[in-house]
Amino acid sequence: MKPNRLILLASLVALAGLGRAATNDYFAQGIRFSSAGQFPEAAAAFGQAAQARPAAGTLVNLGIAEWQRGRAGAAILAWEQARWINPFEARAQANLKFARPVAQVDEPPLKWFETASTWLPGDAWVWLAGASLWLAVGALVLPGVFRRRRAGWESSLASLGFGIFLVAMTANVGVVTRADLGVVLKKNAPLLLTPTRESEIVSTLAAGESARKLRVRGNYYFIRTALASGWIARDQFGLVDAR
Repeated sequence: MKPNRLILLASLVALAGLGRAATNDYFAQGIRFSSAGQFPEAAAAFGQAAQARPAAGTLVNLGIAEWQRGRAGAAILAWEQARWINPFEARAQANLKFARPVAQVDEPPLKWFETASTWLPGDAWVWLAGASLWLAVGALVLPGVFRRRRAGWESSLASLGFGIFLVAMTANVGVVTRADLGVVLKKNAPLLLTPTRESEIVSTLAAGESARKLRVRGNYYFIRTALASGWIARDQFGLVDAR
Protein backbone atom coordinates (compact mmCIF):
# COMPACT_ATOMS: atom_id res chain seq x y z
CA MET A 1 0.00 0.00 0.00
CA LYS A 2 2.67 2.54 0.92
CA PRO A 3 4.81 2.21 -2.25
CA ASN A 4 1.68 2.55 -4.40
CA ARG A 5 0.73 5.70 -2.56
CA LEU A 6 4.07 7.34 -3.35
CA ILE A 7 3.90 6.31 -7.02
CA LEU A 8 0.45 7.90 -7.22
CA LEU A 9 1.82 11.12 -5.77
CA ALA A 10 4.65 11.02 -8.30
CA SER A 11 2.20 10.71 -11.19
CA LEU A 12 0.09 13.61 -9.97
CA VAL A 13 3.10 15.86 -9.53
CA ALA A 14 4.45 14.98 -12.97
CA LEU A 15 1.16 15.90 -14.60
CA ALA A 16 1.03 19.17 -12.69
CA GLY A 17 4.51 20.03 -13.89
CA LEU A 18 3.85 19.60 -17.59
CA GLY A 19 2.36 23.07 -17.88
CA ARG A 20 5.63 24.62 -16.68
CA ALA A 21 7.95 22.45 -18.76
CA ALA A 22 8.28 24.95 -21.62
CA THR A 23 9.89 27.52 -19.31
CA ASN A 24 12.45 25.17 -17.83
CA ASP A 25 14.39 22.71 -19.99
CA TYR A 26 15.82 20.83 -17.02
CA PHE A 27 12.37 20.45 -15.50
CA ALA A 28 11.03 19.12 -18.80
CA GLN A 29 13.90 16.63 -18.98
CA GLY A 30 13.15 15.53 -15.43
CA ILE A 31 9.52 14.88 -16.32
CA ARG A 32 10.54 12.81 -19.36
CA PHE A 33 13.08 10.78 -17.39
CA SER A 34 10.57 10.17 -14.58
CA SER A 35 7.93 8.99 -17.05
CA ALA A 36 10.48 6.55 -18.49
CA GLY A 37 11.45 5.27 -15.03
CA GLN A 38 14.98 6.71 -15.32
CA PHE A 39 15.07 8.13 -11.81
CA PRO A 40 18.83 8.85 -11.42
CA GLU A 41 18.68 10.95 -14.60
CA ALA A 42 15.41 12.54 -13.43
CA ALA A 43 16.97 13.47 -10.08
CA ALA A 44 19.95 15.07 -11.84
CA ALA A 45 17.66 17.09 -14.12
CA PHE A 46 15.36 18.24 -11.32
CA GLY A 47 18.44 19.12 -9.26
CA GLN A 48 19.71 21.35 -12.06
CA ALA A 49 16.27 22.95 -12.37
CA ALA A 50 16.17 23.63 -8.61
CA GLN A 51 19.62 25.23 -8.72
CA ALA A 52 18.64 27.45 -11.63
CA ARG A 53 15.30 28.46 -10.14
CA PRO A 54 14.40 27.11 -6.68
CA ALA A 55 10.70 26.25 -6.56
CA ALA A 56 8.65 24.06 -4.27
CA GLY A 57 7.14 22.05 -7.13
CA THR A 58 10.55 21.28 -8.61
CA LEU A 59 11.84 20.13 -5.23
CA VAL A 60 8.80 17.89 -4.73
CA ASN A 61 9.61 16.18 -8.02
CA LEU A 62 13.30 15.97 -7.08
CA GLY A 63 12.36 14.26 -3.82
CA ILE A 64 10.19 11.71 -5.61
CA ALA A 65 12.98 10.87 -8.07
CA GLU A 66 15.48 10.51 -5.22
CA TRP A 67 13.10 8.28 -3.27
CA GLN A 68 12.46 6.06 -6.29
CA ARG A 69 16.20 5.56 -6.77
CA GLY A 70 16.58 4.54 -3.11
CA ARG A 71 18.07 7.72 -1.65
CA ALA A 72 15.79 8.39 1.31
CA GLY A 73 17.99 11.11 2.81
CA ALA A 74 18.14 13.17 -0.37
CA ALA A 75 14.38 12.74 -0.86
CA ILE A 76 13.52 13.92 2.65
CA LEU A 77 15.89 16.87 2.27
CA ALA A 78 14.26 17.92 -1.03
CA TRP A 79 10.77 17.78 0.49
CA GLU A 80 11.92 19.77 3.53
CA GLN A 81 13.44 22.36 1.19
CA ALA A 82 10.13 22.53 -0.66
CA ARG A 83 8.37 23.25 2.64
CA TRP A 84 10.98 25.89 3.45
CA ILE A 85 10.05 27.75 0.28
CA ASN A 86 6.32 27.12 0.63
CA PRO A 87 5.02 25.93 4.03
CA PHE A 88 1.65 25.25 2.38
CA GLU A 89 3.09 22.68 -0.07
CA ALA A 90 0.72 19.79 0.67
CA ARG A 91 2.50 17.28 -1.58
CA ALA A 92 5.80 17.72 0.25
CA GLN A 93 4.02 17.37 3.59
CA ALA A 94 2.22 14.20 2.45
CA ASN A 95 5.42 12.63 1.14
CA LEU A 96 7.30 13.41 4.36
CA LYS A 97 4.49 11.91 6.40
CA PHE A 98 4.79 8.77 4.29
CA ALA A 99 8.58 8.59 4.01
CA ARG A 100 9.74 9.16 7.58
CA PRO A 101 8.07 6.08 9.09
CA VAL A 102 9.39 3.98 6.21
CA ALA A 103 12.93 5.33 6.74
CA GLN A 104 12.44 5.02 10.53
CA VAL A 105 13.40 8.61 11.28
CA ASP A 106 11.60 11.33 13.21
CA GLU A 107 10.65 14.89 12.42
CA PRO A 108 13.13 17.51 13.62
CA PRO A 109 12.29 18.81 17.10
CA LEU A 110 11.43 22.52 16.90
CA LYS A 111 11.39 25.18 19.56
CA TRP A 112 8.06 26.99 19.94
CA PHE A 113 9.22 30.09 18.05
CA GLU A 114 10.59 27.88 15.27
CA THR A 115 7.20 26.21 14.98
CA ALA A 116 5.62 29.66 14.70
CA SER A 117 8.07 30.53 11.93
CA THR A 118 6.69 27.67 9.79
CA TRP A 119 3.27 29.33 9.53
CA LEU A 120 4.47 31.57 6.69
CA PRO A 121 7.40 31.61 4.25
CA GLY A 122 10.54 33.00 5.87
CA ASP A 123 10.66 36.20 3.81
CA ALA A 124 7.01 36.94 4.61
CA TRP A 125 7.84 37.47 8.29
CA VAL A 126 10.29 40.26 7.41
CA TRP A 127 7.65 42.07 5.36
CA LEU A 128 5.02 41.53 8.03
CA ALA A 129 7.30 42.92 10.74
CA GLY A 130 8.03 46.04 8.70
CA ALA A 131 4.42 46.63 7.67
CA SER A 132 3.02 46.13 11.18
CA LEU A 133 5.62 48.48 12.70
CA TRP A 134 4.78 51.24 10.22
CA LEU A 135 1.09 50.66 10.86
CA ALA A 136 1.54 51.02 14.62
CA VAL A 137 3.78 54.08 14.37
CA GLY A 138 1.47 55.70 11.84
CA ALA A 139 -1.58 55.17 14.06
CA LEU A 140 0.24 56.87 16.94
CA VAL A 141 1.95 59.70 15.08
CA LEU A 142 -0.46 60.79 12.33
CA PRO A 143 -3.12 62.25 14.66
CA GLY A 144 -0.47 64.60 16.08
CA VAL A 145 0.76 65.50 12.60
CA PHE A 146 -2.76 66.54 11.63
CA ARG A 147 -3.26 68.22 15.02
CA ARG A 148 -6.24 66.25 16.17
CA ARG A 149 -6.98 64.01 19.12
CA ARG A 150 -6.17 60.35 18.65
CA ALA A 151 -9.34 58.27 18.26
CA GLY A 152 -9.94 55.08 20.20
CA TRP A 153 -9.76 52.94 17.08
CA GLU A 154 -6.34 54.41 16.25
CA SER A 155 -5.01 53.40 19.66
CA SER A 156 -6.42 49.92 19.14
CA LEU A 157 -4.86 49.79 15.69
CA ALA A 158 -1.49 50.79 17.14
CA SER A 159 -1.75 48.06 19.79
CA LEU A 160 -2.63 45.51 17.13
CA GLY A 161 0.28 46.64 14.96
CA PHE A 162 2.77 46.35 17.82
CA GLY A 163 1.38 42.93 18.72
CA ILE A 164 1.80 41.65 15.16
CA PHE A 165 5.27 43.18 15.08
CA LEU A 166 6.34 41.24 18.18
CA VAL A 167 4.96 37.98 16.78
CA ALA A 168 6.69 38.58 13.44
CA MET A 169 10.03 39.40 15.08
CA THR A 170 9.80 36.25 17.21
CA ALA A 171 9.06 34.20 14.10
CA ASN A 172 12.02 35.83 12.35
CA VAL A 173 14.26 34.53 15.12
CA GLY A 174 12.76 31.09 14.46
CA VAL A 175 13.57 31.38 10.76
CA VAL A 176 17.21 32.20 11.57
CA THR A 177 17.67 29.30 14.00
CA ARG A 178 15.70 26.88 11.80
CA ALA A 179 18.14 27.61 8.97
CA ASP A 180 20.67 25.44 10.82
CA LEU A 181 18.50 22.34 10.51
CA GLY A 182 19.59 19.68 8.06
CA VAL A 183 19.20 16.08 6.97
CA VAL A 184 21.67 13.20 6.88
CA LEU A 185 22.02 12.18 3.23
CA LYS A 186 23.71 8.79 3.32
CA LYS A 187 22.92 5.54 5.05
CA ASN A 188 25.12 4.74 8.07
CA ALA A 189 26.84 8.12 7.85
CA PRO A 190 29.61 8.22 10.48
CA LEU A 191 29.33 10.78 13.29
CA LEU A 192 32.91 11.62 14.21
CA LEU A 193 34.64 12.68 17.42
CA THR A 194 36.91 15.15 15.59
CA PRO A 195 36.73 16.83 12.14
CA THR A 196 39.38 14.57 10.60
CA ARG A 197 39.44 11.46 8.41
CA GLU A 198 41.23 9.47 11.11
CA SER A 199 38.69 10.37 13.80
CA GLU A 200 37.03 7.87 16.07
CA ILE A 201 33.42 7.17 15.08
CA VAL A 202 30.94 8.18 17.79
CA SER A 203 27.96 6.54 16.10
CA THR A 204 26.36 6.06 12.69
CA LEU A 205 23.32 7.95 11.46
CA ALA A 206 20.38 6.88 9.35
CA ALA A 207 19.66 8.46 5.99
CA GLY A 208 16.95 11.05 6.47
CA GLU A 209 17.74 11.69 10.13
CA SER A 210 17.37 15.32 11.16
CA ALA A 211 20.07 17.26 13.01
CA ARG A 212 21.04 20.82 13.84
CA LYS A 213 24.28 22.35 12.58
CA LEU A 214 26.17 24.08 15.40
CA ARG A 215 29.43 25.07 13.72
CA VAL A 216 31.65 24.48 10.70
CA ARG A 217 35.30 23.52 10.39
CA GLY A 218 36.74 22.92 6.95
CA ASN A 219 34.82 20.15 5.23
CA TYR A 220 32.93 19.14 8.37
CA TYR A 221 29.83 20.24 10.26
CA PHE A 222 29.47 19.82 13.99
CA ILE A 223 25.86 18.67 14.41
CA ARG A 224 23.51 17.67 17.20
CA THR A 225 20.96 14.93 16.71
CA ALA A 226 18.27 13.82 19.16
CA LEU A 227 20.73 11.36 20.73
CA ALA A 228 24.29 12.49 20.01
CA SER A 229 26.62 15.26 18.86
CA GLY A 230 29.67 15.09 16.63
CA TRP A 231 31.26 15.95 13.33
CA ILE A 232 29.98 14.86 9.92
CA ALA A 233 31.41 15.38 6.45
CA ARG A 234 29.66 18.21 4.63
CA ASP A 235 28.85 16.01 1.62
CA GLN A 236 26.87 13.70 3.92
CA PHE A 237 24.65 16.41 5.41
CA GLY A 238 22.33 18.80 3.58
CA LEU A 239 20.92 21.99 5.04
CA VAL A 240 17.20 22.64 4.63
CA ASP A 241 17.95 26.28 3.87
CA ALA A 242 20.42 25.82 1.06
CA ARG A 243 20.80 29.50 0.15
